[in-house]
Amino acid sequence: MSEVEIVLKNRKAKKMMLWFGMISITMTFAGLTSAFIVSSSRPDWLDSFSLPSWFLISTLSIGLSSIFFQLAKFNLDKYFTNPLTDSSNLNTFRKNINIYLSLTGVLAIIFVISQFLGFEEIISLGFYFTGPGSSVTTSYIYILVLVHLLHLLAGIIALSVVIIRFNNQKYDNNKLGFELALIFWHFLGALWIYLFLFIKYFS
Repeated sequence: MSEVEIVLKNRKAKKMMLWFGMISITMTFAGLTSAFIVSSSRPDWLDSFSLPSWFLISTLSIGLSSIFFQLAKFNLDKYFTNPLTDSSNLNTFRKNINIYLSLTGVLAIIFVISQFLGFEEIISLGFYFTGPGSSVTTSYIYILVLVHLLHLLAGIIALSVVIIRFNNQKYDNNKLGFELALIFWHFLGALWIYLFLFIKYFS
């Protein structure tokens, strides 16, 4: 087997592992949202509960972060297709990539903060995760949001690795790590938008 074939095989295997992981996560949330729908028929379900506006802010922030991450990938592709002698273009692309990756990171932090501020607002309304002040509706919301946040933490770690590797000039024409992190980030963003719309519609 040639070196090129080994690289292609390795690339395919890693992408398959990522897709299997995302399918597994999707099935987990499918189960949780199904339980949410079934529980909505309970007599103690809150029919008029409205999500705090902080969750809309978090939705906008993760949507924008996906756009900036994609722009970073676009500039990375341009970075490696430009002539090596064109140093001014290369520096411009490097600067753009760092800006877009940094904006992605900042928006990820805004997403996390706004989620916890949303929790704080729910608690201020008298709804807790467990105990006498809890409700089935808000308990499910806590679970869905927290489980997504746990997966987002993995995404933030992957983003951090991408930023470090890029600044240490670890990427060449093989941008697999960058591409995998981007796919996973888009997946997490799409998953949250689905959860936001789902909770907003069914709660």
